[in-house]
Amino acid sequence: MEEIHEAIKLMEQNKTEDAINKLEQFLPRADEEEKYTIAELYMEWGMLEEAKFILIELSQQYPNEPELKIMLSDIHIDLQEDEEAINILNRFSPEDEEYLEALLQLADLYQAQGLFEVAEQKLLEAKSTDPLEPLIDFALGELAFSNGEYIKSIPYYEKVYSTQQIIADVEIGVRLAEAYAGTGEFEKAIEFFKASQNEDPDSLFRYGFIAYRADRLDISIKVWEQLVEKDPSYQSVYLYLAKCYETEGMVEEAFETAKKGLKVDEFNKELYHLAGVLARKCGYGEESYQLVKEAVAIDPGYNEAVLFLIENYKEDQDNEAIVDLLTHIIELGEEDANYKWELAKAYKEIESYDDALNQYNDAYNNFKDDTDFLQEYGYFLVEEGRIADAINAFSKYLTIEPTDNEIADYVDRLKQNEDSL
Repeated sequence: MEEIHEAIKLMEQNKTEDAINKLEQFLPRADEEEKYTIAELYMEWGMLEEAKFILIELSQQYPNEPELKIMLSDIHIDLQEDEEAINILNRFSPEDEEYLEALLQLADLYQAQGLFEVAEQKLLEAKSTDPLEPLIDFALGELAFSNGEYIKSIPYYEKVYSTQQIIADVEIGVRLAEAYAGTGEFEKAIEFFKASQNEDPDSLFRYGFIAYRADRLDISIKVWEQLVEKDPSYQSVYLYLAKCYETEGMVEEAFETAKKGLKVDEFNKELYHLAGVLARKCGYGEESYQLVKEAVAIDPGYNEAVLFLIENYKEDQDNEAIVDLLTHIIELGEEDANYKWELAKAYKEIESYDDALNQYNDAYNNFKDDTDFLQEYGYFLVEEGRIADAINAFSKYLTIEPTDNEIADYVDRLKQNEDSL
């Protein structure tokens, strides 16, 4: 063992190459115990292929030695050689002391391969071997939880929770909260989150979000304010916290929160849109437009933001702005038929009738079964002196609304006037 001790000392002195050379030179002369020790050192130093080579040789000499099989399977797993690891682990029998450990490792491997039923079989076999082992219940809970089988996961988690709150660095109360939320039992989920001492930002966000889903905005606000104070760079929280403030009538607080969020998440179109809506409510008209325009600049296909701009431009009687907005959006390739209809109306308001006619004509194919459009289109055509086209539009309308006598009479008068010309 003297050479091995010298190699260890060399490694402690950061003489890595000398340490490895020392072991490589000694390895052909080493006995079985020394080879095993060298394999352990190789594993510790991250030399997995070298360790594997030694352990394969030893396991051929001692094929039933369980410790060798576990070590070799660990190396195969670390090297992502799952099939080799599975072959080794399947050689364990119920009489082996390491049988339970082998079953748990097999379950992990089968789960990683997407063989969830096989993984569950291995875990249930492990549970029958040791019904009281919390790690097995935890593994069964995790397997069901990862598959979205939240109802199935809850009894396993609760059994673990009754004896210990943390296992494998996972807080079981948080898992139960998530599982209950997944089944729609938000109040129970909130209880487990409230009992948790976990102040991890992700957990705080989920706690607030589940309270949000349960309409417990008082809890959401309290938790998310704590999250913002703890981690101001946590981007996802600002949109929802602002929405909570808005719902609670705290519009100024909502607006300030949205603006703070934009400083850490400058490409969030939904946050720009919400900030714009809130600015409008606060009476900051120009800032509102600017914020929502930023949302549209990020995503010209963001229909909700575009429609917000259109409606507010209408309210402000700024039809030129509607024309500028929609012509730009359409040039960028956005084909929403509503835009052509809205553009037609805006052109009509600014008395650009030829442009309005072109847009109405383009919109017709998409709205030929829309009674509101057909009426508006028909009256516009009459104003433009296109009586025959107007009659066709109104006639189409009457096939949908045959009981509208007022329009029917109007069409008759149009026909009489046309015949008299």
